[in-house]
Amino acid sequence: MTTQDFVGKGIAFPLELDSQGRLGMVTGAANIERSIALIVGTAYGERPMRPDFGCGIHDLVFNSASPELRTRIQLLVTSSLERWETRADILGVDVEFQQDNTLAEITVKYRIKNSYDVRNLLVPFYLIPEQEG
Repeated sequence: MTTQDFVGKGIAFPLELDSQGRLGMVTGAANIERSIALIVGTAYGERPMRPDFGCGIHDLVFNSASPELRTRIQLLVTSSLERWETRADILGVDVEFQQDNTLAEITVKYRIKNSYDVRNLLVPFYLIPEQEG
């Protein structure tokens, strides 16, 4: 079995049409990248038929950037990806705050299982700053 067979093929998200008018498909590493971004970008309860799918970082959107928030994001993203993306080994999650602490850049380092293909994926997460006054 090749890595391609293991990873599989899925419908492209956001939905798109190919040159023949069929739903676009993604394969290989692109399939896993889209899956990781989808898991991190989905809040718990957002999918009615699978309310436990997603990541709990969306409850942190109003928190101020801090070392504690960085650690919390790392733990939530790691646990969600380990649960929902079983085709990849999660090697690490790093969080850097940018743009006056309104953007958390989440870098996921992962390896496609049964391969030596180590990759990084940057997923942005926007924070809403506290109002002054």
